[in-house]
Amino acid sequence: MESLNRVTEPKGRKRSSKRDPEANRQLLIKATLDTIADIGVTDTSVSRICERSGLSRGMIHLHFGGKDNLLTAAAQHFSTEYYAEMDRMTELGSDASPEERVMAVIEADLSEALLNPRSTKIWHAFRGIASSHPGIARYSSTQDPKLVETLRRAFTEIAQQNGHDPNLVNDATSGTLALLEGMWVNYLTDMQVFSRRRSAELIRRFLGGLFPGKFKL
Repeated sequence: MESLNRVTEPKGRKRSSKRDPEANRQLLIKATLDTIADIGVTDTSVSRICERSGLSRGMIHLHFGGKDNLLTAAAQHFSTEYYAEMDRMTELGSDASPEERVMAVIEADLSEALLNPRSTKIWHAFRGIASSHPGIARYSSTQDPKLVETLRRAFTEIAQQNGHDPNLVNDATSGTLALLEGMWVNYLTDMQVFSRRRSAELIRRFLGGLFPGKFKL
């Protein structure tokens, strides 16, 4: 997914151009994300963002009112891009079984399009300062309402099919999200050893234990 992996600058851009405010705004957001991926949030200064984007400090204040608001806008942009790609990859149609819908979410989250060096560095950087930055906290949660509802609805269907304890729906939803978050940590810790296939199988086995007869390998 291009938007999560690199900055694309519009052709013909001139330094400090004021002709296309939205293009400049996007340049600053993407330059911020690339800088965070390279050196982390702490060292992502206004000077570095300006250097990477080719725009002036005045542009940051003009479009965002300062660095804090720019960081919030960058977190929002990153979150929006992630969930847009997640939606695209999990669009299976009405004939898909609930198990297929759950595994589509898991496989999408573990895919290279979403789980890659740049995205994990950005995500962990934002999570690291979320407690002291309300704007970033709003967009760095793994508990996206739409994603949670997608999993909850699928697990509810599975639970109803075999008369399973309805409390398992909450366990399965929370457990799946926690395991996926843990996989992102594992990936960032050792990208060379990390296995997407093994990670997906581990989560499948967890779900198979909650719903015997389902999620078979």
